Amino acid sequence: MKIVGIHSSPKRKNSNTLKLLDSALAGAKEAGADIELIDIAKLKIKYCTACNSCHDKGVCSIKDDYQLVLKKLLDADGIIWSSPNYMMNVTAQLKTLFDRSPLITHEQFFDGKYGLSLTTAGSGIDEVDFVLNIMNTFMINCGGNAIEGVGYAMAQGPSAMDAAIVKSQEMGIDLVEAIKEKRPYPEQKAKQEAWRAQFKYVILANKDHWTHNCDYWAEKGWLK
Repeated sequence: MKIVGIHSSPKRKNSNTLKLLDSALAGAKEAGADIELIDIAKLKIKYCTACNSCHDKGVCSIKDDYQLVLKKLLDADGIIWSSPNYMMNVTAQLKTLFDRSPLITHEQFFDGKYGLSLTTAGSGIDEVDFVLNIMNTFMINCGGNAIEGVGYAMAQGPSAMDAAIVKSQEMGIDLVEAIKEKRPYPEQKAKQEAWRAQFKYVILANKDHWTHNCDYWAEKGWLK
């Protein structure tokens, strides 16, 4: 079993969010998984240019480090997303990775995979929940399962960080258990099915220039 952790803070080794990610990965390793941390802030991942190559040909036209990260994500059984709160959102580094991933969303490439999200914030718990929801929603929208999230706000005091580190390790263990037992999430599954029922009309409306998407959906039987 392979668990990949995505670190997206530009503070890199000085990141508080990295402390949660390290703890979660340690928990996953303790539970028997092979682990890998990918620091996307160190990589060259360019902005999406909306060229539609991924929709038409199934391959991104931009030559950079994105393809390396994509392969590791697709090879993984579980993904741990991590980002500090930057202006009520994930970091620009992680948002850029998300923006480059419409093929994963359109063709539901995370089907069968499980994700855990981690964040830290400055002032309030509302920011924590908001950013966790962004990462969890991305995982679900790509066909995967989101097991939960862990985060803390510095305004809660040092004890909150200590508790979040402990909780992150526990959730790393739980991520491995969810994968082993193929844990179902009926509400998430229902959202995915409802999305496919609606999005098929978008696929059909763009069938002349979203060739790869359309062929994939036809093969999966999602255009019925």
